[in-house]
Amino acid sequence: MKVEVVPPDPAWQEEFQKESRQLAWVMGENIVAIHHIGSTAIPGIYAKPIIDFLIEVKSITTTDEQNGAMAAIGYEAMGEFGLAGRRYFRKNRSPEVRTHNAHTYELGSFEIIRHLAFRDYMIAHPNDAQQYSKLKRQLAKQYSHDIEGYMDGKDKFVKIMEQKALLWQAMT
Repeated sequence: MKVEVVPPDPAWQEEFQKESRQLAWVMGENIVAIHHIGSTAIPGIYAKPIIDFLIEVKSITTTDEQNGAMAAIGYEAMGEFGLAGRRYFRKNRSPEVRTHNAHTYELGSFEIIRHLAFRDYMIAHPNDAQQYSKLKRQLAKQYSHDIEGYMDGKDKFVKIMEQKALLWQAMT
């Protein structure tokens, strides 16, 4: 799969809103909230053109029962996919082109706090967001066909920003 980051696109927010309605319909009574996360949620930065959703649910067990309904709207259920307590779904336009990621966590999970703190910190600190954007562009060039290399290259920066974000959030 080609690693590509593209300039910010206002259509990302519109796509988030549109797809959120479908996800809310599928999740029904189990849903608490749907949040736009990932780089497409941070204004003004380059991103892989994939919309990331963080879905808070009342019961992760109920989410497992909704795999068929998620498949009906184009999502592949991936289970925890390496992160305990998460249910991960992905939607592709083709085998090579992913369009959406849905990360589902039960209400109260620290992962929800972590993801939202990172997003909100980056929005509130555009200089750090631009550093992140620049790093992503460099890594996408360097690892254009190596998603693992790209992800590993971001890891240290993301962890530092995440710690700053959690401290910032605790002080606000």
